Amino acid sequence: MPPRLKLRDIAFFERPVQFARPFHFGAITINATPQLFVRAEIEVEGRGVAVGASAELLVPKWFDKRPELSPAQTVDELRRSLGIARGLYLARTGYQTAFDLHASCIGAQIATCAKKNIPALAAAYGPAEIDKAILDALLRAVETNFFDGMAGNIAGIDARLSPDLSERDIRTSLSGRVPLERVAIRHTVGLDDVVEGEGGVADPRENTGARYFKLKLSGDPAADAARLARIGKELDTLGYDYKVTLDANEQYADLAALRALIDRLDHDAALRQIAARLLYVEQPMPRDITRQSPLGALADRGFIIDEADDSYDAFPAARALGYRGISSKSCKGLYKSIVNATRAAKWSAGVEQYFVTGEDLTCQAGLAVQQDLALGAFIGVTHAERNGHHYVDGFGETPVAEAQAFAAAYPDLYADAGQGIRLSIHDGDLLTGSLHTAGFATAVHPDWSALRPLEQPNSLQEQLA
Repeated sequence: MPPRLKLRDIAFFERPVQFARPFHFGAITINATPQLFVRAEIEVEGRGVAVGASAELLVPKWFDKRPELSPAQTVDELRRSLGIARGLYLARTGYQTAFDLHASCIGAQIATCAKKNIPALAAAYGPAEIDKAILDALLRAVETNFFDGMAGNIAGIDARLSPDLSERDIRTSLSGRVPLERVAIRHTVGLDDVVEGEGGVADPRENTGARYFKLKLSGDPAADAARLARIGKELDTLGYDYKVTLDANEQYADLAALRALIDRLDHDAALRQIAARLLYVEQPMPRDITRQSPLGALADRGFIIDEADDSYDAFPAARALGYRGISSKSCKGLYKSIVNATRAAKWSAGVEQYFVTGEDLTCQAGLAVQQDLALGAFIGVTHAERNGHHYVDGFGETPVAEAQAFAAAYPDLYADAGQGIRLSIHDGDLLTGSLHTAGFATAVHPDWSALRPLEQPNSLQEQLA
């Protein structure tokens, strides 16, 4: 039987993160944003008290892209999502499994946030971050690592939120997982990033030897095709094989615009190399239009959903529309990632192949990148977008002593080559060996005294709600 726990406290903190270069995706360019930290204290039945932690950027204009909201207002939505989730979780006072706690709160979380005009994707952020911290505490309490703990279903994951699966499906999937020892990085090329020459996509000092590249799209087929041709010309100078994925972040208005892009990929000689190496296209259309638009013949190109993944039934619904994959992101919920990986494996027993991808919403060095990397390695994500190390200078605003503690505990993940401690990439890969430590992929917690309490949401957002 999985261990039972009850919550004693949840606390939120944040730290400013300044970007080393602008990150342009979708309709926004980010130069700075806060990083959230969660501290959860639990009591495990028969084991005593333990503390766990998680971290994630509070990213503006991704969870909610409505044009009438400012970037700051969408960050406030995430803060409000956290506060609502904290109240719901702490109201559950009895002993229960970690997944019991999640499953008993997620429905009320979505409903309560909807009443406050917070969309489901932003609503899920609060539980996602709390769940990671609770799991970290639970693994510490029983003195086991994430990979072994999840293989034994320490969280008690069941099929109540995914009735298309059986309890046996989930148990078999978890127990049969063999975590990857290496995960290749997929280098992000933002819309404002340099393409040619020094600092460009083929510069090894910028791409750190990546064999996979994630290319952002603007939603304009002609402009995107021209830019992809430039990128392809540069990538062909690498001297080794590479693969690419495309990410539109909901910028393609409809199927007609999407067909125009795919037609260029299929017929434009300048795009031949990109098209030949294309693995999939990520979230091309707005989430609402996605749900109403079967891909038809376009499905042969391979598409995945990301922003449209805002519920436990999103993947089955997307599959019916012709989508083959779905992204795993810690900020959307680790339990949902595991459920979706179970689905992909089960569905792939037939003729069609389905998959889960790793898409990094700028997970920062330390807690966030380690937990997301471990999740991906557990569910079999062989290559993952890793843009935090590209857009932020190492550990950023993290105190030196804290960064040094992570580097000392994880020498295969971090290194100091004379310019500060940074993510260490080995022939285009990240190594996961040191993540086999008691807790959720970390033996180190942040310096809580160096963090400030999470800011209270601006009252303007309440008025909008």
